[in-house]
Parts: sequence; structure tokens; C-alpha cells
Amino acid sequence: MSVWAIVAAAGRGDRLGLDRPKAFAALRGRPLLAESLERLEASGWVDAIVVAAPEGWEEPVVLLAEELGCGKVSSCVTGGPTRAESVRLALAEVPDDAAVALVHDAARPLVTEEVVGRVLEPLGEGWDGAVPGLPLADTVKRVRGEAVVETVPRDDLVAVQTPQAFVAPVLRRAVAAGGDASDCAALVERAGGRVKVVPGDPRLLKVTEPSDLELVASWL
Repeated sequence: MSVWAIVAAAGRGDRLGLDRPKAFAALRGRPLLAESLERLEASGWVDAIVVAAPEGWEEPVVLLAEELGCGKVSSCVTGGPTRAESVRLALAEVPDDAAVALVHDAARPLVTEEVVGRVLEPLGEGWDGAVPGLPLADTVKRVRGEAVVETVPRDDLVAVQTPQAFVAPVLRRAVAAGGDASDCAALVERAGGRVKVVPGDPRLLKVTEPSDLELVASWL
């Protein structure tokens, strides 16, 4: 089956306090985006890659892909104001006959071949999508303002990561329906799709703060 990876790299990353988008934060002297591109390029599962770039940074993304020798990068689109819109714009570059859309956040640079394989497998079992998840270790409380209003049972909760894999036509329909969400799985779920959770990877940390960059760099 044809697997097209979409790399969501249009985020600003304000909390990193940089003068550039998050995808170009320095990770061991290279743009953060370089790690995801190289790993997806080397993946035996991935056939092609589309990058959703920050506005005005499309050319640097293309040049970076060329510098890295990432021949699977077929196109780079300008990302939208929301993550869902960026994915929609990138999906427009994925051919209609693609079987699978694999959506990954550039902010999670340490994507592994094992996790990619784990999220793809359920699609052959009749699932519409699959996401990597980790059980929650901390107690979770719902708050309103500064007041705790509920302690949420965590037995059936997981923290979800990327990459997330979907039957491509299912994701197209879910994204076309509109609305925003923090991940693509929420859009598919909202449209009635069945999404399976598979084991994630603790090193698929989402870079948000400067300390996250330091931690990810220590794992390389």
C-alpha cells in the first residue's frame, strides 16, 4: 500500500522564545525538522513526504530536504493558521490513489521505524486510524480557574503522540468536514471513524520548552 507522510511543521513555537519557527530550532546544531525528515526518509514504510511549512519558510524547508538528500519529499506547502488547516493543505498534495496518510509533528523528532510500523498495522485489520499512546503516570485533575472540580480516573486514559496513521480517504473526509482539533485522530473520531491505540514511545517527546530540546538532544 502507498504510504504518504505529512509532516506538520508550521507551528510558531512561541514558548521556545526563538526568532524562528519551532521547526528550525537548533537540535545539536541542526534544525529540529531535520531529524524527522531523515528518519521518515530512511523508513521502509514511507513512500513520499509532504511538509507543511511556516509561512515564509517554504524555501528553507526545500533547501533543507535537498541538503539532507531526502528524495521522498515531494512537495512543501504553506501551513495554515491551525494544525488541522495545515494538514488539510498538505493532504491536497497527496494523490487520490494513496492508501495511507501518516501524520507526524516535526516537534516530535525522535520518530522510530518501530512506532511507524505499529500505527500502520491496524489499518490492515479494518481500523480507520491508529495512534501511539502512553499510559498516564500522574494523577489527573479537572480544574476551573484555580479550583479543582474533579479528579479524573486515569485507568482508561492515555497520552497520545504522533505519528498517527489513517486510511487516506477517511482522513480526507474528516478534515474536509471542518473544525479544529489538537490531533488528526480527534477529527476522524468526530466523523465516526474507529481509531486504535498502540504502544507509543517515551522518547517521542513533543518539544515545547527549551528544556525539551536539551532532553531530546541528550537522547541522540
